[in-house]
Amino acid sequence: MDQNNTSPFNALPPVVVALAVVIFGLEIMFQAATAGFLGGQGGVGWRLAAIQDYAVLNAVWDWMTSTGQYPAGHLVRFIAYPLIHGSFIHAAFVVVFILALGKMVAEVYSVAAFLAVFWFSSVMGALGFVIFTNSEYPLLGGYPGVYGLIGAFTFLVWMRAEAEGTGQMRAFSLIGVLLAIQLLFGLINGEFGNVVADFSGFVTGLALSFVVSPGGWRRMLSRLRQR
Repeated sequence: MDQNNTSPFNALPPVVVALAVVIFGLEIMFQAATAGFLGGQGGVGWRLAAIQDYAVLNAVWDWMTSTGQYPAGHLVRFIAYPLIHGSFIHAAFVVVFILALGKMVAEVYSVAAFLAVFWFSSVMGALGFVIFTNSEYPLLGGYPGVYGLIGAFTFLVWMRAEAEGTGQMRAFSLIGVLLAIQLLFGLINGEFGNVVADFSGFVTGLALSFVVSPGGWRRMLSRLRQR
């Protein structure tokens, strides 16, 4: 009886649930505003206003680098954009990935490490987007952070394979499939900005795991000494 009434969220680390609730809560707010339940007539433009204020834009980055000015109002874009999505489907898929991957990562990593992987991967994904592409589209949504979690998950699978003496390259099968799909859509749409951002997020999450995973720093120092 008690098992049947157990909430599925009980099995998820609280930090994962909190991140998913924030992202999905914002999306529900935008949906309600678009439907006219919030903000009156002005609510229809809330999502567009949020994108204009918080999405990462190459035009804004070019202005900052050319003028040497980096106002906080623009720098906050690199931290806030993972919370803003273009549609309900966009947000829903990000939340599903966060719940699935976040459970596996956050059960091993500390709360601080989990958040560091997600947000630092998001920041580096945004930097990869503005430095290596000249996209006319805004970068928004949590996928670079999700790919950072994929990087952390890949690290965990890689370490387990090493401990068990099995093929470590299998750890990269998930990211290989996802990037192949991303590249296919990039070729179809002629737009590779998101591919670069997501891959930058993955590399960051994987690299950061060598430091923030349990025993990661000691493990890295041990390997450096062996060399």
